[in-house]
Amino acid sequence: MTLPQALSDGAADASDLSALAIDRSAGSRRRRQLRRILGRVLLLALLVGIGGATWVWRSHAQIVVETAVVYSVYPSQALTLLNATGYVVAQRKASVASKATGRLEWLGVLEGSKVHEGEVIARLESSDTVAVRDQAAANVQVAEANLAQGRAELTQAEIAFKRSEALGEKNIISDSTRESAEARLAKARAAFNGYGAAIAAAQANLRASEVAVGQTQIRAPFDGVVLTRHANVGDTITPFSQAVDTKGAVVTIADMDSLEVEADVAESSYLSIHVGQPVEIQLDAIPGERFEGVVSRMVPTVDRAKASTLVKIRFVQRDPRMLPEMSAKVAFLEREVSEKERKPVLAVPAAAVFEVDGRQHLYVVEDGKARLRNVDLGEKIGDQIEVRDLKAGTRVVVRPLEDLVDGRAVKQATK
Repeated sequence: MTLPQALSDGAADASDLSALAIDRSAGSRRRRQLRRILGRVLLLALLVGIGGATWVWRSHAQIVVETAVVYSVYPSQALTLLNATGYVVAQRKASVASKATGRLEWLGVLEGSKVHEGEVIARLESSDTVAVRDQAAANVQVAEANLAQGRAELTQAEIAFKRSEALGEKNIISDSTRESAEARLAKARAAFNGYGAAIAAAQANLRASEVAVGQTQIRAPFDGVVLTRHANVGDTITPFSQAVDTKGAVVTIADMDSLEVEADVAESSYLSIHVGQPVEIQLDAIPGERFEGVVSRMVPTVDRAKASTLVKIRFVQRDPRMLPEMSAKVAFLEREVSEKERKPVLAVPAAAVFEVDGRQHLYVVEDGKARLRNVDLGEKIGDQIEVRDLKAGTRVVVRPLEDLVDGRAVKQATK
């Protein structure tokens, strides 16, 4: 065998051996591809898991929402032009006192007592004035007796004068005797007239003393109720109460049928009010009720200190629960409300209602979760809207968020 042939045969054997060797680079590439695929699968699974966990968390986690409750509103609120505050006062009110001075002997009323016009409610000591009255009555009797005596003397003088006239015509008596009879008649007439004047004076003194006795009796000036008592038995009462330890008024009486509301209206709103304008009145002491009223008078001056004017409002119908000095809220209306508009209805904020498939819905909060409800709505009242199929006190979601769904846990936002 020649040398070139041998070399050729050796090369062929070497190529055969290389074909039989294991290719380690191809396995490494497959492993790398497998690892990449596995990593991608693991990453996808992780993302899916995180997404699922997030969805589960978000579906169960509480969302903070603004809420409101279903409550009663009055349709007349939409007719309100102006609001004001004031107090209930009695148009007829009097501090009852005596024109006489004396010690209070008897007081027959208490706070809350009902009295009638002319009824004696208190009495001062009157022994001295009664004695003066009795003396005046006795003087009248004396004057009447003197008048009777004067009448008898006048009658006798007239008879004597007529006799002397007759005798004088016959010249039986002298002229001086006839003139004396005439003088006695004139004197008797003058005395009789004097007795008449005396009896008139005595009767006038009696009436004055009776007035003085009457002034010791304190009477109610009109039908009303005693609001306050200013004096007790034993106190000294004087007409003007300027002395030390004395009282002027004994009691204060108010006519409860004359109750009205006095409200301060801002000067800038004065032209929005007129006499006869319908008014709705709320009393803090009687919550949940509204009373019909009418503007009765407007004081034609402005309080410079408060920049307001005083408006007086008459109650259309008085309630026996009303009392003087109760605080009042007044709503001046643009027109008189109907009987239906005076009745309260249930309402929610209009921002709580939204439309789904052509129907009105809102979210009701029950057991900490938002529940989607279809609602039957009525008329809109300002920024509220009437609901007919919810109960008062039900809590609803106001301005619900886009991610709020039925059954989502919610938490009320803190203000």
